[in-house]
Amino acid sequence: MPKITYIEQSGNKKTIEVDKGLTVMEGAVQNNIPGIDADCGGGMACATCHVYVKEEWFNKLPKVEDGEQDMIDMAFEPKKNSRLSCQILVTEELDGLIVTTPLKQT
Repeated sequence: MPKITYIEQSGNKKTIEVDKGLTVMEGAVQNNIPGIDADCGGGMACATCHVYVKEEWFNKLPKVEDGEQDMIDMAFEPKKNSRLSCQILVTEELDGLIVTTPLKQT
């Protein structure tokens, strides 16, 4: 099972195993990871699952689609490595992925 590390702005880290086929957001919600609100439940209708992907992982993810980019643009302090965690599908290739939550969600 792939392991994903979630880092809070405070520096607290939590590494959890997430079932393949779930999203990074679903893994966070199921494991009570703070900082990922997921208000729309993964419908890409908000940006409350916004995360910063560790640079070395960013190019290993599928390209950002236009709809996701529109939501990221509305997120709190978007950066070039911003993604919506509801759009990152967990695969074996993402074992070791590291994401950081923003200071707050919008």
